Amino acid sequence: EVRGGPYPQVILPEFGGYWIEGPEDPPASLESQGEEEVGRGALGGREEGDAHPGDYGYRLEVINEAARAYRKHFLGREHLNFSCSASSLGNLLLSVRHEEDKEQEHLHVIIRSRMKSVYHKLPLTELPDIPSVPELAKLLCDEAAGLRFSPVLYPKASQLIVNYDEHEVNNTFKFGVIYQRFGQVSEEELFRNTEETPAFTEFLQLLGDTVELQDFKGFRGGLDVSHGQTGSQSVYTVHRQQEIMFHVSTKLPFTEGDTQQLQRKRHIGNDIVAVVFQEEATPFVPDMIASNFLHAFILVQVEEPCSDNTTYKVSITAREDVPSFGPPLPNPSIFKKGPEFREFLLTKLINAELACYKSDRFARLEERTRAALLDSLHDELQRRSQSMLGLTSCLEEEGRAENGHAHGGLLKSIKVCFILKLYFHFFKSLSISFFILPLFPVMLSNIVSITVTHYIFVCIGLHRCLHVYMINPA
Repeated sequence: EVRGGPYPQVILPEFGGYWIEGPEDPPASLESQGEEEVGRGALGGREEGDAHPGDYGYRLEVINEAARAYRKHFLGREHLNFSCSASSLGNLLLSVRHEEDKEQEHLHVIIRSRMKSVYHKLPLTELPDIPSVPELAKLLCDEAAGLRFSPVLYPKASQLIVNYDEHEVNNTFKFGVIYQRFGQVSEEELFRNTEETPAFTEFLQLLGDTVELQDFKGFRGGLDVSHGQTGSQSVYTVHRQQEIMFHVSTKLPFTEGDTQQLQRKRHIGNDIVAVVFQEEATPFVPDMIASNFLHAFILVQVEEPCSDNTTYKVSITAREDVPSFGPPLPNPSIFKKGPEFREFLLTKLINAELACYKSDRFARLEERTRAALLDSLHDELQRRSQSMLGLTSCLEEEGRAENGHAHGGLLKSIKVCFILKLYFHFFKSLSISFFILPLFPVMLSNIVSITVTHYIFVCIGLHRCLHVYMINPA
């Protein structure tokens, strides 16, 4: 039981590891300065300078132009792509496009590495001549000096490149919403709440719309929309073209006898940011909920709920390696119920998740993901370019072209051989002569398409089947 109030909204853990935002300390804003670096979570909907009526000046931060630059400035326009593999930075991919606009010439340049992507618009008036590709690479990345690049010759390269760039564009978010009653100071107590008070219901209505999950067509945030296994309702909204699904603790299934309430924790515990709604003053400790994913919490404490004088007191806490994020808390950090508070809260939630992606855990994960995707893209573009030059064997290319990647032909051939063995044992059980086995490829062609490569695998399978049959025909 909690004694000795009044209590703060949030208390830092005994062994540290978290920070609390002070109302008088507004976070440093991450302004766009011409060169945009891409980390995970680039917003997909907002351009710098866009006006949003009713946003009360609260801006979505970390607007990564490089993630959208290829679609905006390159796709469907004449441009060149180059790749480089002999680099201490790993594989590199560079795109360049010349543009004349109002008697001014520019070069749009994007360079992609394992660490980041960088976009820059270079005015040619500042350059004596169009720089070479190695010079462009060095202009955007000091470490990329003296490298040799090869042209990308695949006609459909643009679609592969834009798919890579936009894997970082994020238009969907999921946030946890936890109801904390007075005196609840443990994870088990938080997740066992089943009733929604009028004050909590009023707050949920401020966040978004209560939607039926059955056959829901919007972003579902991992919730079941077919079989009702994650409850019947949830809260959903769209904020500045970003879809948001809330995992509300009281709307997720409650399991009698399960002290941990794993059905609830597996959703909220896998969110990155959560809102903690407090109807009365009870301190929240951020490590109260054991989770490797939860990195930031927004505490909301209501005063005079369900009245014309309803206000919300807000506190922010996050793990120590999460950078600060806006919009800054006012001083005092108290909001009147209404659209401005909603705008602040939703903007703060999105910015919180984007900031969490810069923490050590998520930054390492993003770096590995970027590296793997870039290596795959680089290899695919090189292979396709070699194929355009006629330097790839016809049989190898045939299998790959049908399946879209290098291992598809082999996988399909294995499936064909598996079907072949089933047919062999079927005919063998009917005592049908093995001399009709060479007709199997023709029969199989009615089931799966067989290329020359597949036919070779089928013949190998036939040879083995015949060998087994002749050794042990019974």
